[in-house]
Amino acid sequence: MVVRSFIRRPAFILTVGLILLGCAALVSATKNGFNTSDKAFYLDEKEASFVRPGLVVKILSAEIAADGTAKARVSFADPKGLPLDRLGIYTPGTISASLILATIPKDETTFKAYTTRVQTSPITGVAATQAGADTGGVWSQAAEGEYLYTFGIKAPSGYDRSATHAVSVYANRNLTEFELGTNIADATLTFVPDGAKVTVVRDIVKTATCNKCHDKLSAHGTTGRSSVENCITCHQPQTTDPDTGNSVDFTTMIHKIHQGAGLPSVKAGTPYQIIGNAQSMHDFSDVVFPADVRNCQSCHDQSTTAVQKDQWLKPNRRACGSCHDNVNFATGENHANLPQTSDAQCSTCHQAGSGTEYDLTIRGAHVIPTESKELPGTVFEILFVADGAPGKKPVVSFSVKDKEGKPILPADMARLALVLSGPTTDYGGDVTEDVRATATGSNGNYTYTFTAAVPAAAKGSYAIGIEGYRNVTIQKGKKNEQVVRDAGFNKVMTFAVTDPKPVPRRTVVTLAKCNACHANLSLHGGNRNAIEQCVLCHNPTGSDVARRPAGQGPAESIDFRSMIHKIHTGKELSGPFEIFGFGGTAIGFNEVGFPGKRNNCSMCHVNNSEQLPLPATHAKVVSPRGPLTTMGPETAACTSCHTSLAAASHALANTTAVGEGCAACHGPSATFAVSKVHAQ
Repeated sequence: MVVRSFIRRPAFILTVGLILLGCAALVSATKNGFNTSDKAFYLDEKEASFVRPGLVVKILSAEIAADGTAKARVSFADPKGLPLDRLGIYTPGTISASLILATIPKDETTFKAYTTRVQTSPITGVAATQAGADTGGVWSQAAEGEYLYTFGIKAPSGYDRSATHAVSVYANRNLTEFELGTNIADATLTFVPDGAKVTVVRDIVKTATCNKCHDKLSAHGTTGRSSVENCITCHQPQTTDPDTGNSVDFTTMIHKIHQGAGLPSVKAGTPYQIIGNAQSMHDFSDVVFPADVRNCQSCHDQSTTAVQKDQWLKPNRRACGSCHDNVNFATGENHANLPQTSDAQCSTCHQAGSGTEYDLTIRGAHVIPTESKELPGTVFEILFVADGAPGKKPVVSFSVKDKEGKPILPADMARLALVLSGPTTDYGGDVTEDVRATATGSNGNYTYTFTAAVPAAAKGSYAIGIEGYRNVTIQKGKKNEQVVRDAGFNKVMTFAVTDPKPVPRRTVVTLAKCNACHANLSLHGGNRNAIEQCVLCHNPTGSDVARRPAGQGPAESIDFRSMIHKIHTGKELSGPFEIFGFGGTAIGFNEVGFPGKRNNCSMCHVNNSEQLPLPATHAKVVSPRGPLTTMGPETAACTSCHTSLAAASHALANTTAVGEGCAACHGPSATFAVSKVHAQ
């Protein structure tokens, strides 16, 4: 990014620079209606007043005449509600907008568009009618910032004036000359042409639910399509991809995309692909959903205001067959040899739920074993830590009970371990000890003395965490009998070694942030399920050296910041990234595709923990496999996403004997502050 001058019109001469030399420290989380993750946040008052960045589009009204002529009144404004000129003459940035006209036919549940096109595949020669934006329409200005759009297409003769109709608009505002990119927005209005109240809707999943993972849902480039309400006007059973024969119906397509690598068809060797605009290939065969796909409520969130949020409990061939795509409903193959020619009988067998797990009901069939109500549960508590002084062997008092409070014997656990790590300023070493055979006590309360001692030179505070599980058989004697790991939720206690009182490790990310996508983050066979436990071992000195087979080269760092950044960067990494886990198993992450925008650090970080400088107490990170085998904590964090040799060299050049100089340029008030260079 550069500071440059340009002339908008003879009356305006403006110098625009998103990155301002000597800019002041951020004093608030919002400014001009934007937050620190938005480029527009960093405009000064004069620039913001002139450009008025952002785009809000609304459909104020819509109508369809008896002859089928359709019109919509559309407004364009900035986030403060001030009108924008669609042509970009009186306000900066031209606005491009496209409109869709659709209806929900009587006795149907999905939209069908009037605005269509015919797409002929150059591969198969097959022609398909596809829903799309209107062509040949006419804009006329109705008021400042308000426009009347007359559709080029007409509703068909005899169209149902009593049916629900929708006008959907998607738009983009070009502010690239101001280095503000392309601002996008969309809006949808449902109405009944005869003036009656809208009673038939399609409102199953809210856009906000998608944005838990997708940051801001956006498809088809920067055209402006960014809401479920807009998507479903085109992505419905009417529309197919003639190149592959795959439906791009929202229900079918979204289920299949999120199932991805787990689709029966993909496992059998048939990739799941859709060929889009300009013959662009989109292969979803390697998509791995970040949560268990049986957790339907990850998307069908029951806490939203969606009118039809319980639609997932109403079975139909289109929805169910999109994940279970090896079922042939016409022949009954993989469906107990029961052909289904309609959806009328689906709920006969597949009711919403019976309270019984692993039956044919929707709820029962999607039970995740680790969440089975048959599991008695494992509940950990660390009660206190004694003898936590330098050179001493800590004595830990803890409890292990089931969710009803009944005691569990350590010997009955398949795994029960305590992890000692410290100091909490930035963990630099860890010890894990199996306590099953030597813990003493009764009635669920036990005491264990570590064989390892707190280092004699230890200072500050240390922490001890507990982990483990029982093997429990559920569905005994039934078809679905299985052994499940009934893991306890990790508990971590900080204790003072030389500090006046315990000082916990600073909070960088939270489990709630992780679970926005992962639903129930649990790793290493269920043993580790809390961030506070993960970082005890995934510390700056950690690597996979103990698991990496001979001949596989230098060890890979498992430092939490380095590893997590690299995992989520995945496909964008400049080189291979592979960690060897338990049993010498290689786990590669180069196929990971992050569903959101990685430059929105706040998707994971809390408390502005991504800002520089990092605390001076943070340890150096050991990375035997990296271009820098030992590096400062700031270099480790940044070069785990910015993985080029140039980035490593840049970091090295700005590190001296007295420490890292990153904050000089990348601190909160600096020219290239972390928040500024990551702004969208």
